[in-house]
Amino acid sequence: MFGEPGFMSDNHIMPTYARADVAFERGAGARLFDEQGNDYIDLLAGIGVISLGHCHPRIVAALKEQGEKLWHVSNLFRIPQAEAAAAKLCAMSFADVVFFSNSGAEAVEAAIKTARKHFAHAGQTRRNRIITFAGAFHGRTLGTLAAGGNPAHLAGFDPACPGFTQVPLEDEQAVLDALADDVAAILVEPVQGEGGIHAVSDDFLRFLRRVCDEHGLLLIFDEIQCGMGRTGRMFAHEHAGITPDIMALAKGLGGGFPVGACLATAHAAAGMTAGTHGSTFGGNPLAMAVVNVVLDEMAQPGFLEHVKAMAEQLDAALHDLATGHADIVAGLRGRGLMRGLQLREGVANTDLVAAAREERVLVCGAGQNVVRLLPPLTITGEELDEGLARLDRALRRLASQH
Repeated sequence: MFGEPGFMSDNHIMPTYARADVAFERGAGARLFDEQGNDYIDLLAGIGVISLGHCHPRIVAALKEQGEKLWHVSNLFRIPQAEAAAAKLCAMSFADVVFFSNSGAEAVEAAIKTARKHFAHAGQTRRNRIITFAGAFHGRTLGTLAAGGNPAHLAGFDPACPGFTQVPLEDEQAVLDALADDVAAILVEPVQGEGGIHAVSDDFLRFLRRVCDEHGLLLIFDEIQCGMGRTGRMFAHEHAGITPDIMALAKGLGGGFPVGACLATAHAAAGMTAGTHGSTFGGNPLAMAVVNVVLDEMAQPGFLEHVKAMAEQLDAALHDLATGHADIVAGLRGRGLMRGLQLREGVANTDLVAAAREERVLVCGAGQNVVRLLPPLTITGEELDEGLARLDRALRRLASQH
């Protein structure tokens, strides 16, 4: 019971995470420092969140400045900072309108609601089913769990929310077979993150766009993890030369501050009128002060070129690691600075994550026995080299144990 002798303070946190026994005290760029002062190279970036590195000076300054002025007023009033951020997002994307939330799951929920409301608004209330794909991860709410369809994530949370049909990824015929007069939209991650760092082919994304156009459906991209410069383009779908009707963003959008966004064309969002959706905290001045800085930094000349250069450096180094540790690494996955090492059967990704942590480099696991690398987009070549040298030592440590 709470308060018993010997009850540790961390036991007051609901045990929904298998946390590593390390606590970080401060960070700078791609480095973190634990309570004992040990430095770590962060190739995880809070699972793709710390897009501009830890404690970016402009973000810190904006947060301090806004924090001394105004934190929250609610969406009962205009929020100029949100208006500015929305205008920037629309200018750099396909979108006409933006809804701000606090997380990626909320952004995907807003995307789902936008698609369903679009057809209800048009008097087509039967059209509410959404086609999704095996290996997807769209969040931990009941709705986004159902969209993801992962049995392990759904276990114990029955009944699953209806309205989703899942088909194999990259299977054009399965998509066509799933079409019916109740389908409203197709929802896909251009690069699956939790599912194993699987970059969906540009051809398949273009196929989905054609299907949606031919059948009057809405195309929704979940770019929570792969968006905001992560793949070397501002948005991952740009590689395919197409645009969605609706898109969910989060993670890197706030550079560490909790924020999400649902972007849409005016046509797709036609049903989202006053009172149809809301968020108490979404788009508040404090969050928007940070988002505006992140967007401004990412719009700077040379920002995406730096991401591409670091991605090329990472790609070459990972190929060397895969070749040098072929007994452990079965292959490479991903795009840009969203990469994965697929490990061979019999070598658990959790073991490599732990070995890497012992060498003071941070990575994390993903589906299909993949180890995920999501470094800050601002990582330097020197930081990347040092992190990969530590990862090489972790692979050697792991090899000696097998």
